[in-house]
Amino acid sequence: MVVNLDWISIFKMQFIADLHIHSHFSRATSGKCKPEYLNYWAQLKGIGVVGTGDFTHPGWLAELKEKLEPANDGLYRLKDEFVKSIKEGMPPPCISDVRFILQCEISTIYKKGDMTRKIHHVIFMPDIQTAEELSKRLGKIGNVASDGRPILGLNSRNLLEIVLEVSEEAFLVPAHIWTPWFSLFGSKSGFDTVEECYEDLSEHIFALETGLSSDPPMNWRISALDRYTLISNSDAHSPGKLAREVNLFDTDLSYYAIRDSLKYRKGFLGTIEFFPQEGKYHYDGHRKCQIRMSPKETLANKGLCPACGKEVTIGVMHRVESLADRPEGGKPEKTDPFSSLISLSSILSEILQVGPNTARVQRRYIELLSKFGPELAILRDIPLDQFKKGDPLLVEAIRKVRSGNIYIKEGYDGE
Repeated sequence: MVVNLDWISIFKMQFIADLHIHSHFSRATSGKCKPEYLNYWAQLKGIGVVGTGDFTHPGWLAELKEKLEPANDGLYRLKDEFVKSIKEGMPPPCISDVRFILQCEISTIYKKGDMTRKIHHVIFMPDIQTAEELSKRLGKIGNVASDGRPILGLNSRNLLEIVLEVSEEAFLVPAHIWTPWFSLFGSKSGFDTVEECYEDLSEHIFALETGLSSDPPMNWRISALDRYTLISNSDAHSPGKLAREVNLFDTDLSYYAIRDSLKYRKGFLGTIEFFPQEGKYHYDGHRKCQIRMSPKETLANKGLCPACGKEVTIGVMHRVESLADRPEGGKPEKTDPFSSLISLSSILSEILQVGPNTARVQRRYIELLSKFGPELAILRDIPLDQFKKGDPLLVEAIRKVRSGNIYIKEGYDGE
């Protein structure tokens, strides 16, 4: 899939959106997860719309009010005074006007049936006022100031009800639906259907976030998911991790157009994905024993680690297999396009044989962006013959990534 984008201006109808991230108020996040740095890295990556993350946190909401201003319908932009603070060092071909969409993630932990359920949800609001109202409503149930992604003892169905009561324009997307510990279909605490989770309000769920450890073909194997738009986001905990997964749109640049595109699957051009094998929970396994297992191997070992005899963590591939009613390769009549990529820093790290965060990699990264534009354009769209002829390793690496001709050791049990 190739989408020709004008990378200098996101006022074109086509744009890229990363709709799920976190702020510096979430646990295990970078102190640079602030609006100005998110804006800076969104430009480097080629993202037109980025989630704010964590708007239920009072401290983060105050920072958003200080640094953002209304732009297009329901979207926000960084105020000029903060744009100026991050202009230095920006490669000129990457300069663009980034938009923010108000977004947060909520963790609900509660007992239902015979299990303790741990489900994560991504929530979107059309304006600061309704975001603030949701924060106040949820603050009466739990401590929303304790973490950017607060944990609430609230049934998922009831959370959705509160979201819709606060704003009819709001919407909720189940987050990274396959991860074992905290998701809709997670092997440790999830459900087998959307309806089991959201009950009578299930009709208000129209999109699902597939997560880093799964891709569209894996989800296509479950016919009950055919009616949902499958989206992919970075869930970034640092600005440099933006665009690990993103969504492509051909709509007006507005909150309402994005929502309606997901709801009615019009103007949604698909996703750019992580290779799911790279996900930390793709395969089954036991991290302490460094045991990685395919679903078939797990079944042959009766779910036990062959090294220590304890239960292994059931990964995404196994869980998909257990719910699938189509064979491998099966899919519905209507599917949205997708492509899979590896980050440019990871590619340069392999070529230079140094860590992805080293000065050598970052220097080469900026050199390439200064010449060719944002990272996603380099990885997907720039003709290979435009790259420096004296850099055959880079050309070959990008060629292999674009064709999917790569080898990845599957992630397992958080590894």
